[in-house]
Formats: sequence, C-alpha cells, structure tokens
Amino acid sequence: MTNISSEDNITEAQSATTTTTTTNPEQVAQSIKDIARRIREESARMRDTVRVIHESGAIEELTDAVKEATMAARDTSREISETARVLKERRVIRDTATVVDETARNAIETAETVKVMSREAREAAPETAAAIAMASETAKERARLAAARTKEAVRETTEKAKDRFKKGKK
Repeated sequence: MTNISSEDNITEAQSATTTTTTTNPEQVAQSIKDIARRIREESARMRDTVRVIHESGAIEELTDAVKEATMAARDTSREISETARVLKERRVIRDTATVVDETARNAIETAETVKVMSREAREAAPETAAAIAMASETAKERARLAAARTKEAVRETTEKAKDRFKKGKK
C-alpha cells in the first residue's frame, strides 16, 4: 500500500497541465486561413438571414406592432389623465370623501347618543335595561348599515359619473 501525499497530487496535476505543444509557422498560418474561411462563411450566412427577414416583411410587421402598442398606451394615458383632471375640477372625489366622512361622524354620534340613553335608562329603570340594551344594539347596527349604504351609493354614483364621462368622450 502506497501512501501518496497531497503535495504529490498537486505536483502531478501541475506537470499534467503544463505540457506544451509546439506549433510551427505553417500550422499557425493554416489556422489563420481556417479562421478567415469560417468568418467569410458566417458573414454570407448572416447576409442571407438578413435578406430573408427583410423580404418576409417581419421587420415592418414588428415595427407596426410596436407603433400600435405605443399609440394605444399613449391614448390610454391621455384618457386617464383627462378623467382625473375632470374629476379634480368637478371636486367629485373630494365631495364624495366629505359626504362619507360626515355620514360616518353622524353614525358615530348617533351610536354615542344611544349608548348614553341606554346607560341612563339602566340607572333609572333597571328592569327595562335589557330591552334598552337591545334597542341600543339595534340602533348601532342601523347606523352601521346606513353608513355602509351611503358609501355604496357614493361609489355607484362615482362609477356612473366616470361611465358618463367616458361615453361623452367617445
């Protein structure tokens, strides 16, 4: 059994990779000629490919498709910008947000009033406290539903306004 150290392996690998081949001037010249021939062949193949692509109309078709896509993006961008400008000028979004905010505030005030009424009723007539508590919960739920309906109505109105605007543009 032979014991080979890692230094022996490194030395062996280095000697295997450092073998050199000697080339003479004729071989170098032939290699250069071969490279030049391959360049000419590939150049001719490239010219043929460009000619076929040009004759097929693929370049014009690609150019037209890119042009159409660019124009569609431009038109869409203009329409969105115009819609946003009109909505801003008409203060639709601001007015809608204000109405929704007022409705939410009113619903909160109503719920707070019902809560106070419920507490006062419990203190004044403990026997009817359960009925008033239920009434309070019902009032709170109605206030929540009113706020939700108002938000939905505002959303629908906004969508209709957008649709009317779009139809008017066409």
